[in-house]
Amino acid sequence: MKIVTWNVNSVNARLPNITRWIAANDPDVVLLQELKCMDDGFPTEAFEELGYNVAVFGQKSWNGVAILSKHDIEDIKKGLDGDDTDEQSRYIEATINGCRIAGLYLPNGNPIDTEKYPYKLKWMDRLYARAQEMLELNIPVIMGGDYNIIPEDRDCYDPHAWAGDALFKLESRQKFRALEHLGYTEAYRALNDNKVEYSFWDYQRGSWQKGNGIRIDHFLLSPEATDRLKNCTIDKMPRGEDKASDHVPVILEIA
Repeated sequence: MKIVTWNVNSVNARLPNITRWIAANDPDVVLLQELKCMDDGFPTEAFEELGYNVAVFGQKSWNGVAILSKHDIEDIKKGLDGDDTDEQSRYIEATINGCRIAGLYLPNGNPIDTEKYPYKLKWMDRLYARAQEMLELNIPVIMGGDYNIIPEDRDCYDPHAWAGDALFKLESRQKFRALEHLGYTEAYRALNDNKVEYSFWDYQRGSWQKGNGIRIDHFLLSPEATDRLKNCTIDKMPRGEDKASDHVPVILEIA
């Protein structure tokens, strides 16, 4: 089964790019983030024409996550428990082909001297609690998405430039590491220990042209899913297209 995560930075603005890539690569499941539209504004028909079932948790102008699947999408959960006041659409989860698959768009957290950084850290605590619960299902669990976390120095073109950023702050990285300590495996790094690749290049300062990227889009796998891990790659090609998202697809393959 081929599962893709992709922050598309406005699904309607990038729709031709997205559908063209999906048609060419034929994934079984696609996790989309940063839709920037409500559920009724999501281009469901365009994906149904490609053979996908659709589950959406949208938000006007901001955030939003979706799951596309060639298999049935069952037992859908939208949002994380633990904060009844949270109105941001950042998490969706479902059972697909015997796996529990979550798509997430973790908060950015910047500027760190505002309420956005504590919100990021508290959101990660809620994700930790849900990740712990899902381990008890004893089925493969896959959590993919834009984590807005740079795990290590080698996942950033210039660690010193990002030292004070919420994506690279020690507290953020510690909470990401805590998910791994629960028993989850970061799929790309497990198979690509010596590679330096990125999944995001800012629109500013010629970042793409200069190769100044960061790796913030990840898959975390439960032990049952890790046992089935075959491959995890990053496809940089879409970043060079016209009207490209600033993120590129990360592709997971499990037996």
